Amino acid sequence: MYFSKLCIMKEVLASFAAYNVWANEKLTGLILSLPPEKQVAGLPSSFKTLQATILHMWDTESVWWQRMKMVEHVIAPSKFFTGSVTDTCEGLMKQSMKWNNWVMDASSVALDHVFAYQNTKKEQFKQPVYQVLLHVFNHATYHRGQIVNMLRQLEIDKIPATDFIEWSRRK
Repeated sequence: MYFSKLCIMKEVLASFAAYNVWANEKLTGLILSLPPEKQVAGLPSSFKTLQATILHMWDTESVWWQRMKMVEHVIAPSKFFTGSVTDTCEGLMKQSMKWNNWVMDASSVALDHVFAYQNTKKEQFKQPVYQVLLHVFNHATYHRGQIVNMLRQLEIDKIPATDFIEWSRRK
């Protein structure tokens, strides 16, 4: 029974990882097709621009990746980043692909593995990898929703649907 649950969890996480790549690709592709002034326009949201939102998403995926890989000194990409919107989108997509590839190759035992990490406040935690993955993918969904709202504020008409159900219908 336990093994069966792990196999189902692997299938769900693999779906979410692939969906995350697909949805990020849809929105970063749209952002990169916009005129440069719209890509960096100041908008009311959690982050001031589309680029800043994408950078935050990349930071989150990268920081969790480093924590899971037990990197001693975790560094968010934004700490030293001075790149373009294109660089930001490419960074997010590369990190999303890393997660996707890792989940595809991970055993059910690896997904259930409990690892220790500390957050940005230096608080210590232990959690199974699968919970972190669910957080990473859910976090991205939250910010993609903000990006859609920001695109609407920029009067962009053709915003691709990025709901999980849209991805799952294309399989």
